Amino acid sequence: MMEGDAVADAAIEPRYIARAYFRTEKASHRLVAVSNRVTTTAHARPDSGGLAVAIRAALQHNGGIWFGWSGEIRGQTSDELQIIADGPLTFATVDLSQKDFDEYYIGYANRVLWPLFHFRSSLVQFSRRDLAGYLRVNRMFARMLAPMLSPDDLVWVHDYHLIPLGEELRKLDRTEPIGFFLHTPFPSAELLRVLPNHRELIRSLCAYDLVGFQTQSDLDGFRDYLLRWAGGEELVRGVLRAFGRIVRAEVFPIGIDVGTVSAQAAAADGSRHTRRLCQSLGDRALMIGVDRLDYSKGLTARFRAYGHLLDTHRETRGRTVLIQIAPPSRSEVPEYQEIRKTLAALAGQINSRYGEFDWTPLRYINKGFSHPILTGFFRASRIALVTPLRDGMNLVAKEYVASQPAGDPGVLVLSCFAGAARELAEAVIVNPFDIEGMAEAILQGLNMPLGERKERWMAMMRVLERNDITAWRESFVRALAATGGGW
Repeated sequence: MMEGDAVADAAIEPRYIARAYFRTEKASHRLVAVSNRVTTTAHARPDSGGLAVAIRAALQHNGGIWFGWSGEIRGQTSDELQIIADGPLTFATVDLSQKDFDEYYIGYANRVLWPLFHFRSSLVQFSRRDLAGYLRVNRMFARMLAPMLSPDDLVWVHDYHLIPLGEELRKLDRTEPIGFFLHTPFPSAELLRVLPNHRELIRSLCAYDLVGFQTQSDLDGFRDYLLRWAGGEELVRGVLRAFGRIVRAEVFPIGIDVGTVSAQAAAADGSRHTRRLCQSLGDRALMIGVDRLDYSKGLTARFRAYGHLLDTHRETRGRTVLIQIAPPSRSEVPEYQEIRKTLAALAGQINSRYGEFDWTPLRYINKGFSHPILTGFFRASRIALVTPLRDGMNLVAKEYVASQPAGDPGVLVLSCFAGAARELAEAVIVNPFDIEGMAEAILQGLNMPLGERKERWMAMMRVLERNDITAWRESFVRALAATGGGW
């Protein structure tokens, strides 16, 4: 193949290697999306996360296959695929055994990669048994997916659970263009070396034709590792050679469906849930946080910042309410059990210290709500607190902005360590490790004049409309198709 010849011939100048490697896009491709969890129409939850929404939107465009784990745990892993057709989409799912779930999902993916990729190396619990389970499930996924593929397909693999999948497909002689998108942050090269199998993991990433990241700093971490620790070289900007392969690496910040979110929020204005919420508030200013229950979301610091605000600015007492919606996730992981206990204790302390018989300052809710209900809550909120300690993007920040009424928009208080901060510079940017600074930012939002709120909101909306979910999908698929495969 032309690409293979170009890669093998080290004497060819880099610009010609890149030109040979990246073909022009073909007229049409079937998209095959692969993620750890597949959310079928029949099993969709009202609080399904951003990744599920994004993949569904991508596949709705031209149809395709969505492949992955069904979410079901059986006595043993089955080689039988469950196929569900839904209009232009085909859902292909497989069940996991308890052993696979414990080792692949809980053990390695969420007790090793998740904390490491969120810069929490002290929480990494590495074991060779869990690594073996992670690799075993990825091999099984590849074995079951490979017969479903056609030469003109584009294969789009999502997130940290499935980093080895591309390499496993290559071992099965699949030559389709295969791309990978990481929804989480990516650590610095030096931090990545905490991982005992760091070299093998990055070699697996280089089996993809295209690797996408949320931000430039994530891409820089990947590039730095290849150049410093893998003997790699950069042929041209964004095209790297390492482990005997050529990979294209780019930034593709994920967006939202701005029109749909805005319409949902407007429609929810007079809904039963929004009316009940507003009646319960009276004339108090509502602040809202919506996050999965996760130690990366900065919820303990957020609660403490609100407590500090109430302590140092007495005028906010009785005049503000913080609602924190935090549906539980990964409840089997001890670290998640601990954060739930910590937050419940903090909420109780704040409410017992500052609350009155007719005012509860902090409403801490451990359940999810449907997307239309949430957009109504966003629209009713004067401030959104999106303050993760580290986040790949954080679509809540974008959805809050899109939910606001143009005539009286609220204020987004946003962590500088969320990927969204690179695009939404007009938010009130905070350091989530600075409790006092976050309290002052909340006060700034409460006191911000209408004119300034409108200016900030309009600037952020322009960015959201330009970089929406369609732009994200089209830019990635176009870049993947242009690689032409080459295996």
